[in-house]
Amino acid sequence: MLSTRSRLIVADNSGAKSLEIIGLGKGTGRRFVTIGDIVTCAVKGAIPQGQVKDHEKVKAVIVRTRKEIPRKDGTYVRFSDNAAVVIDNNKIPRATRIFGPVPQEIKSRGFAKIASLAKEVV
Repeated sequence: MLSTRSRLIVADNSGAKSLEIIGLGKGTGRRFVTIGDIVTCAVKGAIPQGQVKDHEKVKAVIVRTRKEIPRKDGTYVRFSDNAAVVIDNNKIPRATRIFGPVPQEIKSRGFAKIASLAKEVV
C-alpha cells in the first residue's frame, strides 16, 4: 500500500534512479495503491544517457511492495522493497529489461509484456 510522496525503486533500465508518486489515478479519490496499479510519478535522479530525464513526469506500474498482498489460494506474497516500471500511454514498458522478481498478478492485470521481460515471476 503506497500513497502520494512515496519513493519507489525503478525496476527497469529506463535510466531513472528513483521515482516519487505524485498521482494515484485520474480523479479516483483513492488513498493507496498496490501491485498492478498505474501511478503518475516524478523522476528523482536519472543517468544522462537514459530514456527518461530528471524531474520528468512519467506513468509507472507498481511491480513490488513491502506490504503483503493476499492470493486466492490463501497465501500471501511480499517483497523487500517498493518498485515500479516506467510505462508509456499504451501500457508498454519504455525499457528493454526488468530487474528483480515480479508477481504473477502483473500478468493478470494486463501487463503481459512486463511479465515476459522479467527474469523471475513469483
